[in-house]
Amino acid sequence: MLAGAMAELSVGDPFARQTDIGPVIDAAARDALTAHAARMAREGRLIGAAPLDPALAEKGTFIAPQAYLLESAAALTQEVFGPILHVVRFARDRLEEVCAAVNATGYGLTLGLHTRLDRTVETVTRLARVGNLYVNRNQIGAVIGVQPFGGEGLSGTGPKAGGPNYLTRFALERTLTVNTAAAGGDTRLLSLE
Repeated sequence: MLAGAMAELSVGDPFARQTDIGPVIDAAARDALTAHAARMAREGRLIGAAPLDPALAEKGTFIAPQAYLLESAAALTQEVFGPILHVVRFARDRLEEVCAAVNATGYGLTLGLHTRLDRTVETVTRLARVGNLYVNRNQIGAVIGVQPFGGEGLSGTGPKAGGPNYLTRFALERTLTVNTAAAGGDTRLLSLE
């Protein structure tokens, strides 16, 4: 089903209504993704890829969306920012082991989980060390000013633009107490940034 769905994707000009996937940011990103896809083809199994018109190579930095079946999350040694999906199958009773393997990569930006079981959501929420855990939805589109966005580990240091606690990341609060008496002390709030 995944291969069939990918075959239906349209790669092209993002201003065209029929386009599902536009170009990546620049040639360096395209080249890194192409090299990563070649490694995934050697170490995993291609599930499917969207068709890519060869003429697009002259018009921009396009790469076909593709999906690979991997034996383990350990095959992922870096973050990949592009239309490449990595699929790892596992038995339900190995969920904690899989979360540990994902955590062991050191990266923790976003994790997508599809399940109908509340206990699975609870287990992954407890174990996964990621900045964003999306359940039963796509993995993009944090709503600016409403939903936090930020990673853990090698993927970042916490909240990024968009989260309700974002502004406080730029503030440093220190309290100076001049009189330590129980009543009537002179307390001043200093903002140093």
